Amino acid sequence: MEIKRNAFKAAILRGERQIGLWSSLCSPIVAEIIGGAGFDWILIDTEHSPNEVPDVVAQLQALATSTATPIVRPAWNDPVLIKRFLDAGAQSLLLPFVQNEAEAKAAVAATRYPPHGIRGITTSGRAGGYGRIKDYLHKAPAEICVLVQVETREALDDLEAIARVDGVDGVFIGPADLSASLGHLGDQAHPVVQDAIRDAIGRLKAVGKPAGILTGNEEQARRYIEWGATFTAVGADLGLLARNAEALAARFKTV
Repeated sequence: MEIKRNAFKAAILRGERQIGLWSSLCSPIVAEIIGGAGFDWILIDTEHSPNEVPDVVAQLQALATSTATPIVRPAWNDPVLIKRFLDAGAQSLLLPFVQNEAEAKAAVAATRYPPHGIRGITTSGRAGGYGRIKDYLHKAPAEICVLVQVETREALDDLEAIARVDGVDGVFIGPADLSASLGHLGDQAHPVVQDAIRDAIGRLKAVGKPAGILTGNEEQARRYIEWGATFTAVGADLGLLARNAEALAARFKTV
């Protein structure tokens, strides 16, 4: 049994645009539906949704035959959480609230086996094909994708140092928390926030590191792509369900 190739990691390192969708509904059925919708990647969120490891495993299984690469966001940049999701079979992780170079190095170290990191060792779990992937311990790092999330003024101040950390494959700009950090809570469209995002994307391009972002606003999404974002989430399953359900109800309630 061979280790699965990480198509998303390969694509962003080639500079190929990847369009994604956020998933917070904690459902393997939802994952299966959106996984076949044509997106390049699906973000399974555990930071701001009630997903736990067994829920994530079920969603990873649902996405196993999808053309969309699953990315898991742990609730924190925590080595125990990282270890559990890697052992569960996640190959791509988005680590939230990375503030500086040291925290970026810690994120990478949690995904690497000694002597290059601190990841605990097992080959009998789902990631290792239940013991069927030959030489998993040596092959795993090449297919693991580490994305770090910058979402504060402090993180932007250390952006180049974070991006240059060996093993960081991409940097995701968290627009909601960034807008709050910049003094514009709930207003991602504020010119100060938009200028900061554009500047961050440009700085990441200058150091050769793929930039990512999330927005449910189509105009903003197209703008971020134009500015140079490599991996862009253009919506969320929760928002799609809620807003479309409301719109359908409203069309009939007003008749």
